[in-house]
Amino acid sequence: MRHLGAIDRAALGAALGVAGADGWLLFEFRGINPVALRMLGVRPGTRRIFVYLPKEGVPIAIAHKIELQQTEGFPGQIKPYSRWQELETALREVVGGKTVAMEISARDSVPYLDRIPYGVVELLQSVGTRVVPSAPLVTQFTARWLPSEAEDHFAAAEILARVAKRVLAETVTEGGKAVTESAVQARVVSLLEAEGLAVDSGHLPIVGFGPNAADPHYQPIAGRDRTLAVNEVVLIDLFAGRSLETVFADQTWMGFSGRQVPAEVQKVWTVVRDARDAALAAVWQAAADKRPLRGFEIDRAARGVIEQAGYGPHFVHRTGHSIDRDLHGSGPHCDDYETHDDRALMPGVGFSVEPGIYLTGRFGVRSEVNVWWSPDGPVVTPAEPQRELILP
Repeated sequence: MRHLGAIDRAALGAALGVAGADGWLLFEFRGINPVALRMLGVRPGTRRIFVYLPKEGVPIAIAHKIELQQTEGFPGQIKPYSRWQELETALREVVGGKTVAMEISARDSVPYLDRIPYGVVELLQSVGTRVVPSAPLVTQFTARWLPSEAEDHFAAAEILARVAKRVLAETVTEGGKAVTESAVQARVVSLLEAEGLAVDSGHLPIVGFGPNAADPHYQPIAGRDRTLAVNEVVLIDLFAGRSLETVFADQTWMGFSGRQVPAEVQKVWTVVRDARDAALAAVWQAAADKRPLRGFEIDRAARGVIEQAGYGPHFVHRTGHSIDRDLHGSGPHCDDYETHDDRALMPGVGFSVEPGIYLTGRFGVRSEVNVWWSPDGPVVTPAEPQRELILP
């Protein structure tokens, strides 16, 4: 927890003012709150821990006596507890009568922010504490990338693009030659690892042929996956990083296993690509105008292009997700579809832009790039996003 002492207290105070809170109360139990884990720099414990970061004064940790190792290097006061009565007494002493910001979201409107169990909120209310959402704090102190994480992301992004183009070029020539989705998936993983990147073994790249590309979260299973035919869409969604503890890059690339692309496939690809670029244009325009940009606005920019082309009912997910040390991070999402994410983006945050059109039982198309809002403005990765389908 040593890095808590490096927090800019003036910035924390300003963000708490925006949240309308006296302090930020971080809560963690068995890994349920990635925001707290990142802020505290600890691994999930088996007992409840609360850490109070006030506008003024020293931080206070309330930790169980058998897990005080989690508070090593803590730059403030530590209140140990073991009995439940001791926990409630400590909470009453530390935050009783105060307004605290926590990872809650009214009516679960932003699930990636809604991390605190209802019972914990009830417990705090019972000791006279008022709880408000910590959204501006999460964006500023959790979702923003460290310079080293940005460097890791940029390096990974170019490797992902190189691997995706190589594998797609190889794959689209194999239509009708018994190549399977799981074999292509294994090929992607092998090449990424050979380039020095880490792949999450529990979350492997997506490879979908033909109708399977119309399932946004399809995962091939060896022995039950599809063999590539001639004249089929090929989708590869890949994600990796320099390590499992840094910011990943996340991209989707498209190919076609035939030399003559059907008019409908070409149209869908063009609409998706243009929707992606419309979202990026909205980001760049907001940056040029120096005006706040909220997540839902990016979604509206992409979705408007797809709806105008008549494919609105076939774009069935948000335009993009926050990226931090979690691939699907806790910061603002590009979403006015699954949720209305009105959190403002700010320099330092990253996110994906990935519109898609999915024609169930036939084919699907998605194009995904990432954006990091650098101190000098938004930067898109990879440096050269896909412009045309990859063909044999």
